[in-house]
Amino acid sequence: MSAVKAAAIIVAAGRGERAGGGDFPKQFKPLLGRPILAWSIRAFAADPRFGKIIVVTKREWFDQVSALAEGIDVTLVEGGPTRTDSVRNGLESSANGSEVEFVFIHDAARPGLDREVLDGLFAALEVFPAAIPVLRVADALLRDHSSGSQSEIDREGLCRVQTPQAFHLTPIIAAFKSLPAGASHVDDAAIARAAGLAVGLAPGHERLMKVTHPGDFAEMEARMGLRPAIGNGFDVHEFEPGDHVILCGVKIPYAAKLKGHSDADAGFHALTDALLGAISAGDIGDHFPPTEEKWRGAPSDLFLAHARQLVEARGGRISNVDLTIICEAPKVKPFREQMRAETARVLGLKSDQVGIKATTTEGLGFTGRREGLAALASACVLLPGGD
Repeated sequence: MSAVKAAAIIVAAGRGERAGGGDFPKQFKPLLGRPILAWSIRAFAADPRFGKIIVVTKREWFDQVSALAEGIDVTLVEGGPTRTDSVRNGLESSANGSEVEFVFIHDAARPGLDREVLDGLFAALEVFPAAIPVLRVADALLRDHSSGSQSEIDREGLCRVQTPQAFHLTPIIAAFKSLPAGASHVDDAAIARAAGLAVGLAPGHERLMKVTHPGDFAEMEARMGLRPAIGNGFDVHEFEPGDHVILCGVKIPYAAKLKGHSDADAGFHALTDALLGAISAGDIGDHFPPTEEKWRGAPSDLFLAHARQLVEARGGRISNVDLTIICEAPKVKPFREQMRAETARVLGLKSDQVGIKATTTEGLGFTGRREGLAALASACVLLPGGD
């Protein structure tokens, strides 16, 4: 499937009262240090197949959603009185002013979305006009008739249904338009079936459980099962005539500049490789070949942001990074806090999750001769355990 143009609709207009929502709905409550809604936004944003991310929520929460999106371009749409009305509003926005072929409708209360589930849904959409992630029922099932009486239920073919539910855009819009007034369906796939659309099944995942009750937060954290993964990065650049160097996105005055195809930011290059190493995703040259003209003079925050997106696409998050600049000159310490702040901004971290140091080689080697500088980085990434 090439040149995929998909939109994501994240429904986040409810107050989550069963989860103790009230004035602080569950989609804004923290899960592993990040608001629940932010997990889904980042999962879609990290997948290049999605050109549009729509969050359907209450107008009074627009500013809050924009803040937790942290620089990700999201379209905010006001929700309706029912979930069906909210999804309908999101579908109208999906079709407005963009060439969208597929739409994925997702509940904000399911933060465990990852690339594997999305891949399965896209594969199913190659065959069916609609697709949903499911888990086959493995446990024995009973219907309780009270007073100690039960009857068995045949579990053959039974599935637990999750989101996101994925559709070809045009037929699902038509299905919603054909809904009789006041019609009630259990989910969006049921609306598709009522309109005669075949629905394909794709593998779901236990991490996609819906956070509904207060106790679900601890269970969700356990299901996501984040484990630490460590990566290292190293980069070297020589000096050439100029009047400044760029390190961690900060311009530092100096009697030379760093030579390179991009902006030669050795700090960000080393950090990029450290993050890529933590998720076994190759190195910076694999993703941004120096032979490609489009990267000439490019700011290296693009490379670092790309590495962050790859981490988040795997359902992970960056715990902390540490960088050492090795040089006799320029003096890094006066600019260290700016460098930490800029690194934190690009990676979506707090400054206390970013360590930056500088050292010399006591006059030894190429850095000692002031022919260039080097950067050594480490990154700790928390990834799903793969259960």
